[in-house]
Formats: sequence, structure tokens, C-alpha cells
Amino acid sequence: MSPRIPLALAAALLALTACEPVSVPPSSPGTPTSKPGSGSAKDASAQLGKLTVAKAGSMAGYKREQFPHWRDTGSNCDVRDSVLKRDGKNVKFSGCNVVAGTWISFYDGQVLNSPTKVDIDHMVPLANAWRSGASKWTTAKRGDFANDLDDPQLIAVSASSNRSKGDQDPSTWKPSETSSWCEYAKDWIAVKSKWKLTVTEKEKSALDDMLRKC
Repeated sequence: MSPRIPLALAAALLALTACEPVSVPPSSPGTPTSKPGSGSAKDASAQLGKLTVAKAGSMAGYKREQFPHWRDTGSNCDVRDSVLKRDGKNVKFSGCNVVAGTWISFYDGQVLNSPTKVDIDHMVPLANAWRSGASKWTTAKRGDFANDLDDPQLIAVSASSNRSKGDQDPSTWKPSETSSWCEYAKDWIAVKSKWKLTVTEKEKSALDDMLRKC
């Protein structure tokens, strides 16, 4: 009887010899297989109550380059590849580059059938973070924030919804997919709580209203 070749080894051999992209992902140690959760609405409400309320700070000195991304995540992957892999279905690779798959945009429900149509959004936008405390951080800490895979800070969404959102907070922008409001509010609060960022009065009120959708 011929010895059985382990499935992972067989897939790796196929990837080396075949010209077509394969759906077996390359190794990326530490990459989550699903978006980090943000707890219950009750927990989020308690976290919201502990956030410092303050006026939005100045944008003076802000540049996206002060939040370095996307970081390497091993095997020639970067954080963008990792989020595409985590959030997609039937994802295919060429080396470590994501070349195909299907993604459902959390913000507007669009079904995206190409990675070129997908943006990786920062739940709390970089400019919003700058205005709510990150301007005082080191560049290294801002890089940690911009590449945070441990919290619900990075998510695959449609390019159009990401452009629409820009750097707005929930008082001026909410997902058009209203069924996402509960999770959106919980995720936003979780990130601001983890990174000890401030919220404005209007932002806090909007988040409280969205939690009522839970």
C-alpha cells in the first residue's frame, strides 16, 4: 500500500507545480480566522460609559504616513492579505497574494467577487484616532493601531462604503445596512476603549442610540 501524503503537504506540492491559483492559504502564524468579537451590548454600554468625553482635537500635523501600514505577517503576506483571507469565502492565492474570493461588505451588504473591489477599513479611522488622542502617540504605537488584528479594528468592506465613511464618526455616518448598526457600535466602542481614545458628546449619543438596535 502506498503511504498516504498528508493533505497540507499535498496542497503545498500542488501550489509549487500548478500555474493556477489554489485555495489553500499559505501559512500566516497568528492571523485570526474570524473577525475578533466585541462582546455583548451590555458590555459595550458599560465601556461607553467609561470613555472620556472631549471635543475633537486638531488635525494639525496629521499624515497617514504617521500610521505605518500594512505590516508583514509572514510568508510574504501583509495585514491586508490577512484580513482578506480572514473575512472572505473561497479565497484563492497566488503565492501569498489574494487573487480571488467572495466578500460580503459589512457596511452595505454588497457582494464583492474580486479583491480589487475590497477595501480594508479601519473601524476607527486613522484621522479620527488622531483627533481623539493618537496625535500624542509614538509612530510605533500608531503603527500598532493601524495594523491591529487582535481587536475589531480592521474589516473588509466595499470601496464605495469606505469612501463614503471617510474619517467620520457614528454621529455623522452609519452603515447603510441598518442590521449592522449594533455590531458597528460595539466594535467602535471596543476599539476606542482598548486604545483609550476619547469620544465627543455627539459621538457618544449616536453610539448609545445604535446599541439600542441590539
